[in-house]
Amino acid sequence: MSNNKDLAAVMELLASRICHDLISPVGAIHNGIEFMEEMGPDAMDDALGLIKHSAAQSTAKLQAFRMAYGAGGHDTNLKPEDVQKCFGELIASEKKITQMWDPYGNLGPNEDGKDFPPAYPKMVIGAMMMAQETLMKGGDIMIKPGEGSQTIIIAMGEGATVRDQVEEALKGDIETDDLDPRLVHPYALGVLARGYGYTLSISKQDEGRIEFTLDCPALDSEETDA
Repeated sequence: MSNNKDLAAVMELLASRICHDLISPVGAIHNGIEFMEEMGPDAMDDALGLIKHSAAQSTAKLQAFRMAYGAGGHDTNLKPEDVQKCFGELIASEKKITQMWDPYGNLGPNEDGKDFPPAYPKMVIGAMMMAQETLMKGGDIMIKPGEGSQTIIIAMGEGATVRDQVEEALKGDIETDDLDPRLVHPYALGVLARGYGYTLSISKQDEGRIEFTLDCPALDSEETDA
């Protein structure tokens, strides 16, 4: 981003994207309350069910956005198991996507008992959200170690595809004037990755399978010994 105007444009689009994703479940909560008021006690169970479901959706989206975009995602107390729990709540309502990975196993940068580099949970959940967007018909998301300190995030499912210009946005090879709410997530994620010393790329696009490679920065000796 070359100037304050570019930064403002990205921030506006990011806010638009977050609001777009939240407006439906928040609106459903309001509708549930109105339904309860209009129909009285007979509608209580249905209205409360709608409110509970929509509140859970809203909370899950906010938690995911906070981990991916907020300062909380840099918290060194966050671990891969927190990412798995957060993402699990995000995909729970639609029940179209499952995640298949062991948050306590070898994910690449933690080989031989090493700590994870700073902001690793932020990068992983951001990549998982990108993987989710490739699975319009549902499917599975897997995480495994790659070469060296790489983490591989795999989306598998019928019709799995990367939308136009997403790869360019992730690399930063797109003008901010050409961004829209659909492209701002990969663009912002790419900026965050580079800022923390990571490289996130789309490394493979086969029919029904998309792979993202997260190249992680090496921990310095002080971090490793801590």
